[in-house]
Amino acid sequence: MKGPATGPAAGAGQTILAGGAPRRGGRPGPGRLLGAAGLGAIAVALTPILARAAEEAPTYDTGDTAWVLTSSALVLMMTVPGLAFFYGGLVRGKNVLSTLMHSFFLTALISVTWVLYGYSIAFGPDVKGLFGSLAWLGLNGVADKPNALAPTIPHYAFMVFQLMFAIITPALISGAIAERIKFKAYLLFMLLWSTFIYGPLCHWVWGGGWIGTKWGALDFAGGTVVHISSGVSALVACIMLGKRRGHGHEPMPPHNLPFAVLGASLLWVGWFGFNAGSAVAANALAASAFVATNTATAAAALGWMFTEWLTRGKPTVLGIASGAVAGLVAITPAAGFVTPLASILIGVVAGALCYTACNLKAKLGYDDALDVVGVHGVGGTWGALATGVFAWTAVNSAGKDGLIHGNPALLLTQLKAVLATWVFCGVGTFVLLKITDLLVGIRVPEEDEVMGLDVTQHSEQAYAGAGFGGSMIGGHHHAQAESMPVRHPAKTAT
Repeated sequence: MKGPATGPAAGAGQTILAGGAPRRGGRPGPGRLLGAAGLGAIAVALTPILARAAEEAPTYDTGDTAWVLTSSALVLMMTVPGLAFFYGGLVRGKNVLSTLMHSFFLTALISVTWVLYGYSIAFGPDVKGLFGSLAWLGLNGVADKPNALAPTIPHYAFMVFQLMFAIITPALISGAIAERIKFKAYLLFMLLWSTFIYGPLCHWVWGGGWIGTKWGALDFAGGTVVHISSGVSALVACIMLGKRRGHGHEPMPPHNLPFAVLGASLLWVGWFGFNAGSAVAANALAASAFVATNTATAAAALGWMFTEWLTRGKPTVLGIASGAVAGLVAITPAAGFVTPLASILIGVVAGALCYTACNLKAKLGYDDALDVVGVHGVGGTWGALATGVFAWTAVNSAGKDGLIHGNPALLLTQLKAVLATWVFCGVGTFVLLKITDLLVGIRVPEEDEVMGLDVTQHSEQAYAGAGFGGSMIGGHHHAQAESMPVRHPAKTAT
């Protein structure tokens, strides 16, 4: 229905009053004059306010935002189910659920602590280059404007992307201490480690702290923050826990290699979010990091496989899968700074180097159950140093030239960053594990280790080989502990 007519349809010489009644003559009524004047005054008053609001309102790039959110989901997939399957397949069958639990539990724990305080410590306003202030506790004020590190996407998008790194980093450590750590100790240690090791280190490198800002070290997606930190911490942790019972004289083969290969495959796919997503934009840099990541991973898989073939006589599927992970680790700090050809060199060396490092652990005498030290510690160190060799501003103008492009100083800077990370994480992990041991003890009793952590720590079994399966507690269709008591077998490893 049309509104009141004006002009000829209303009748000659008529106008419409504010109340809707026609008025004879050509002059507007007083109500209309007052209304027009009021609206004009309001418009004049609001103009500068609306102009300021338009200037202050952030404008986001929808493509960048979509890519970062997609990358966040890919990195989450790296932990659950990727890392969970990879580690779960490599342990013995009696410990597979406890190993899956490590990754799943950390996903839940860090998702909460990151919102409460973790993000503020890592990326909050800088406090003397040491840590972020607590201004963003509970994400207070985070939604108001974008982070300066990612100005084209909502702050929440950047926050949740960084959350996924905070989840997977401590989860990596779990591979070194699998099959013998108490779950309550794991809970406490990981809470402490993520708070006092990961948060500050992340700030030092990425959040405006002294390693990234003052020293100018390059770490595109986590060579120091993720891989060296977890690898060094894994070394300290597995030494402090001691060897698994029977280690060195009883076979401890992976119970499900297809699980492990599936996990490695998910890691490969998810790592595109990890590295290419670290461009925090859908742009040429993301594409470059994507290509470097895939190329280095493939080269490392081949490097590990051929090294193993030459030294042991046969290539193995576990070897090529482990080599791929080593390549993913090594290219992480360099992905946004190097050419595809450089990524091949980084990957080939990573495959051979990490293979050699993993085979040295027996001679060095520590029990790194799932080779976290050899792959992440050694691979991350190589990748960080290789960044100092191959980085090129033609790839990323925000980076620096490395050794082969005329700047040997960058290699020295990278070495300093590596050493600082090794010392901080090594000493910090030792202290936090000592505290954990004093409070709850860190290792399960010997008979619990023999029985397996699935049953003794979680009252569950993954497989029904012992006459019962599923959960031994709770309702629904699960067997009840009372109706099927746990019997401790003779002390032999399965």
